[in-house]
Amino acid sequence: MRKIGIFGASGMAREAGDIAWALGFEPLYIAGNKAEQRAWSYPGTVILEENVEQFSTLPFVIGIGENSIRRKVAERFSSHLQFTNLIHPSATFGRDQRERLERCQGLIIAAGVRLTSSIEVGNFAILNQNVTVAHDCVVEDYVHIAPGANVSGNVRLREGCWVGAGAVINQGGSDKKLTVNNWALVGSGAVVVRDCEPNVVYAGVPAKRIK
Repeated sequence: MRKIGIFGASGMAREAGDIAWALGFEPLYIAGNKAEQRAWSYPGTVILEENVEQFSTLPFVIGIGENSIRRKVAERFSSHLQFTNLIHPSATFGRDQRERLERCQGLIIAAGVRLTSSIEVGNFAILNQNVTVAHDCVVEDYVHIAPGANVSGNVRLREGCWVGAGAVINQGGSDKKLTVNNWALVGSGAVVVRDCEPNVVYAGVPAKRIK
């Protein structure tokens, strides 16, 4: 069986591993340190990050949910490891959308995701279970959309932002996309109706700045 390297030794890595199994890959998990390696209690082989060069011929993904850490790993290893995409077989796509995704690297797209049409997606983004993204959206690098979130049409999710479980990002306009700015965090169940500032936490219905 073909192998794939998955950076991470926690829940998101296990979920990425489940996608890998569904695609016919055997996961090789990569722990950041010995404490993470000792704490591993899930089936599968776990190696230390310091030994990853021994497996440099494998494809890799980063199964780490924290966006800033995922970026650090990508920046450290992108020059000498091959990062691929993990796209669950149950994910569905509008016309030509799957082909757009193949131009990316490091994507993790979980079971039940639906992307419609004319959506731009950056590298190392995570779209978790049952996420929907509608037409003419832009999802930039290192974005994480948590399970069950709904992103309506003409929305821009800028680099590193986090959209919580069950959140709704309302429709933007064709002339001006509704924007969740860089590294903003939208809380679970929030309903975003206007632009979100960078590096700020939003929650509630409608979503308001809380931190």
